[in-house]
Parts: sequence; C-alpha cells; structure tokens
Amino acid sequence: MSLFTIQSDYRYEILKLIYEGTMGAVYEAEQHGARDFVKNIAIKIIRPSFAGQNQFIDNFIAEAKLLADLIHTNLVQTYHLGESSRLLYARLGASTANLNRYLTPGQQVYFMAMEFIRGVNLEQFGKMMLIRKQTLPLDLAVFIVSRVARGLSYAHSKCSKSGEPLGLVHRDVSPKNIMIAYEGDVKLIDFGIAKAAGYFQSGEGEVVTGKPDYMSPEQADFKVIDRRADIFSAGVILAELLTSKNIFKGGSSSAARLAGEPMHLPNFAELNPEIDESLNKILHRALAWDPENRYRTAREFLHDLEYQIYHKGYGPTNETLGKFIRHLFSIPDPAEEG
Repeated sequence: MSLFTIQSDYRYEILKLIYEGTMGAVYEAEQHGARDFVKNIAIKIIRPSFAGQNQFIDNFIAEAKLLADLIHTNLVQTYHLGESSRLLYARLGASTANLNRYLTPGQQVYFMAMEFIRGVNLEQFGKMMLIRKQTLPLDLAVFIVSRVARGLSYAHSKCSKSGEPLGLVHRDVSPKNIMIAYEGDVKLIDFGIAKAAGYFQSGEGEVVTGKPDYMSPEQADFKVIDRRADIFSAGVILAELLTSKNIFKGGSSSAARLAGEPMHLPNFAELNPEIDESLNKILHRALAWDPENRYRTAREFLHDLEYQIYHKGYGPTNETLGKFIRHLFSIPDPAEEG
C-alpha cells in the first residue's frame, strides 16, 4: 500500500510531426508542468480507426507498460501512457492538417509520451550520406550496430517483476527504428510489434510482422521466433552499412525469397576490401540461415563487435559518431562555438 497519492495534471503541446506510419504518428511536443516547467518529448498517437479495435488497444497499452520498465541508454524511454480527450493541444501556428486525422473535439485519444531524440533515424542517415557522397568509416558502422546489440541484449534479458524472463523479441529491427542523436547516442525505438510473454497478442505464426528486407528467414516463414531473429536483422543492417547494399533486397518479394531455399552468403571482403576475416566471420554468424548456427544471444554478438573495434586499443565513441553526424547534417558543433 502506498503512503501517499499525488494527483497531477500534465499538459502537452504538439509542435510538429516527426513520423507518420500506418497505425499512428509521432510528434515532437512539450510537456508542461507546475511553475513553468517545460520538457521536450515525443508523443505517439494511434489512429482513431484503430481506437475501436480492442486487440490493438490492448497491444498499445501493453507496449507502454513494457517499455516503462525498459530503461537503457540504447533504448528510447517511455514516460507516460495517456488516455484523454483534453490533454493534447496543438500550438497556435503549428500545422494542424495532419493532427486533424488524430484529434477531433471530444474524442478519446490514446497516446504515449516518450523520450525526444534530437537526431535522425538510420534510414535518413544513409540517404544523407548518398546525397553528400560520403562513406561511413568501417569502425563507425560496427560501433552503431554494437550499440543496437547492447540495447537488444538488455531487452532480451529483461525479466518481469516476479523474476520470470519476458522472452522479449523486438521483431522489427530496421533502419527506421534506429535513431542516432546529434550527440552520437544510438537508440532502438518502437517495440510496437514486439512479443513478450504475457504482454502482447501478436498473432505470431499467422501473420508476418516487420520489414521484409531485414527480417530473419524463420520470421518470413511464419514460424515462431526468438531473440536470434533480432540478431539476424541487426546483421543485415551491419552488412548494409559496410557494403552500401542489402543483400536480401531484390526484384522479387523479400519475404518470399527468405522463406525459400537458404541463400548463399557472399564473402563480404569482396564487397568491401576493408572487411577483414574476423569481421567477415561475424557477419556470417549473425546472418546464418539456421538459427542454431547464429549467435545465441545479443551479448555474444556485442562481445565480438566490440572486440573488433577495441582490441587494438582506442576505438570509436559516441562523440566520434556525434562529430560525424553533425558534420554530415551541417549541425553546429557546441564544442567549437565560442
């Protein structure tokens, strides 16, 4: 029994759209509290068309409850789950055309208040490198995926309050769900289609969820998956960062191809001469067609990635990546401002 109960009202002001997907949208917003307290956050709002679907609402609520206890530097943090028709406001002058699809007077709204990342997702990062004709240094590519592996290792090993393993699997590790802050932090986002024991009604084995170009063969084949599916997806991203090519993306449906005969993996050193034999082995193990031949845990994957970039001594850091991305997007460097 709690000693005290504190009643508190939050006011959220919507500033601008960050991302819109098939099920909802994410906005940059401000959380206002007592005595002019203001905090920049992200607001995730579901589409009204899903509001009447009990299973979708149950999964949305389950996602928020699960994420509330996932506190890690490489995962975006969730602050608050809201259900209200009055706590969300569009700031005067902000574009409301998009908001009108989500907020109508008197309508009940489900939303999550989350950590706001001042940066870009990995897909935007890659597109800007193409525009600027820049190449990502090999050690930074490995560093980015090592931070993803660090976040996955934490999430995969998370237990319930009673100490039971949750068996959490993200199921959608892809460039759009990896954020890179301008300070160099790498954060995995959007556990909206994750599976975890006792939390989500996923329809696993009945529908394919996730991005076909990044999903594991067993996921594309409608099979029940475990944490090794996330490792495969992270391996696809690592290979793409190192070679500027997604080897699972072709003219035919990626999901259909992945569900077919095992695909022969290339010698990645032939695609990028900077890839040495040890890194080539890491890629082959992460991308093993049979999960039994893959890394068993994200922690093992993380160990090999970090050994790859740090075993000779000093290696990349958040600041190294931050300096690279700030230069790429022409963001002023605070350290150089005087």
